[in-house]
Amino acid sequence: MKVGAPITISRIHHIIFIIVTLIYWTTLYIYVPILSPYLESRGLSYLLVGVILGSYGFVQIFVRLPLGIISDKLRVRRPFLAIGLATGALSCLLFAISDQWGWTLAARAVSGVSASCWVAFTVLYASYYHKNDATLAMGRISTLTVCGQLIGMGLSGLLADHWGWNSAFWTGAVIGLVGLIVTFAIKEPEEGVSRIPIEVKDLVKVMRMPTLLKVSTLSILAHCILFITMFGFTPSLAVSLGASKTELSLLVFAFMIPHAAAAFVTSRWIVPKIGAWNSVLIGFAVSSICTVALALAPSFGWLAFSQIFNGFAQGMHLPLLLGLSIQSIEISKRATAMGFYQSVYSIGMFAGPFLAGWLNESFGLVSGFYLGGVFGLIAIVLTRIWTYLPRKNSSTTSKKPSTP
Repeated sequence: MKVGAPITISRIHHIIFIIVTLIYWTTLYIYVPILSPYLESRGLSYLLVGVILGSYGFVQIFVRLPLGIISDKLRVRRPFLAIGLATGALSCLLFAISDQWGWTLAARAVSGVSASCWVAFTVLYASYYHKNDATLAMGRISTLTVCGQLIGMGLSGLLADHWGWNSAFWTGAVIGLVGLIVTFAIKEPEEGVSRIPIEVKDLVKVMRMPTLLKVSTLSILAHCILFITMFGFTPSLAVSLGASKTELSLLVFAFMIPHAAAAFVTSRWIVPKIGAWNSVLIGFAVSSICTVALALAPSFGWLAFSQIFNGFAQGMHLPLLLGLSIQSIEISKRATAMGFYQSVYSIGMFAGPFLAGWLNESFGLVSGFYLGGVFGLIAIVLTRIWTYLPRKNSSTTSKKPSTP
């Protein structure tokens, strides 16, 4: 089959890919809601908990983009899907078989390697569609991401409550191994390997694009907040307020369901009325307020209620930043821009929980949430500056007499 030939992907191939993708994210996130309470139950300090949580993003800073480049050079995707499932299962297995903090750190770092393989999933799935339907493909795979995360995080507390902490890790390892086997049934069409490999010169040009740099900076702050809160220390706060392991699953639903709904609501109703950048601004404003509210939560019920709004707010700006990262970039360089963008926002996955863990160790658990509020405030200021100045400059320019 020649490059550019009609795509010959059947419905069953779509279904197989969907199953593998759901398994992938379930494996990665099946222990996330219980991870910080589990680490604390073993007597680890908040600082060490922050280091372990942050290692997930730290690894991705250095691994995600090189993996994408290697995949492009070899012009294959499916082996990287297999690597993602294998390392996801290995991460869960390492958590399950050892309670030494060094192995725990290694387990979370290995999950970062697994998450770095996500770029291969997106490129392969895009090859299942006509090139003009790339946006449709990314919308569908983003939905699969949230669904897989929700399945994993929803199971987490229930498993831990009924069969102990390690049950979530063992379940994740088994699910990941099943997914690894299923990857061999995935079809990789020739279209999936036809993209021009990333060139260093293209990467440098992309990295210098002002809009991409601005959006990437905001995404670092957004991921700092996310990995301080729901993917970080919010479950620990819930436990300190008396939540059971099962109630941690309820907390997940309170956050993730509005989080998933926000992307649809925002793109359909909010952005057409107020614009993408104003929507980003509102998302950061609400998430900043809700993050600070966590520090003031008097009960688990109040905490869970606040997460409904926090989940929706973070679901507003994260997908918008993803779209803005490639909106003004020519199609031939969008894959390079996405690889750069994903590598950069991994800084937030590391810096957020690491700095919050350090603060929590020195000033108490809630201090990290105040830090998250500060990150939100910084994002609000930057968003306002970057949207106000171009308008001001444009207005000033329009008042100048035109030159002949």
